[in-house]
Amino acid sequence: MAREVEQFRRDFEQISQNADALVDPLTDEQFLWQPNPGSWSIALCVEHLNTTARLYLPQLDEAIAIAIRRGMYGEGPFSYNVFGRFFTAAMEPPARFKVSAPRAFHPPLVRPRAEVTAAFRAYQVQFVDRLRQANGLDLARAKVRSPGYSWLRFSLGSGFALMLAHERRHLWQARNVAANPNFPK
Repeated sequence: MAREVEQFRRDFEQISQNADALVDPLTDEQFLWQPNPGSWSIALCVEHLNTTARLYLPQLDEAIAIAIRRGMYGEGPFSYNVFGRFFTAAMEPPARFKVSAPRAFHPPLVRPRAEVTAAFRAYQVQFVDRLRQANGLDLARAKVRSPGYSWLRFSLGSGFALMLAHERRHLWQARNVAANPNFPK
């Protein structure tokens, strides 16, 4: 695998391990606990990541297929534009500003913890699979469309980096829920 693709793979696997370390020791009460009625629980943070993955993976599939059809192959390291780097940096934790997720990305009513975490793990495996498919493509020239705003496009490499930053952000948010002084013991 290309060096950048391999790093993205390691990052997705690390995120999966971090999520397991956070969620596995929790009780159902802790998993569902909200600091206040308008804020997200750990469960809602993970479900939001599942919803995002469900909407984003088809966009990755389309971007990879188009890049293959157009013969957009290349070797890294790749240089991504300022726009993609800015969005990725802005998404990284700690959150410097609050961003409201588009309605399509709002987490659904929470399913049982085992289903939520199994779905999260499965989505991480699917992201790694897309990385394997993208290996050898020019990650700077190939473009992926945002599932929230069809007019917004990122380089494929920035798209993977943005997804990783987004996942780190919401796991950071979930850890903050667990660190709340009122978190159930």
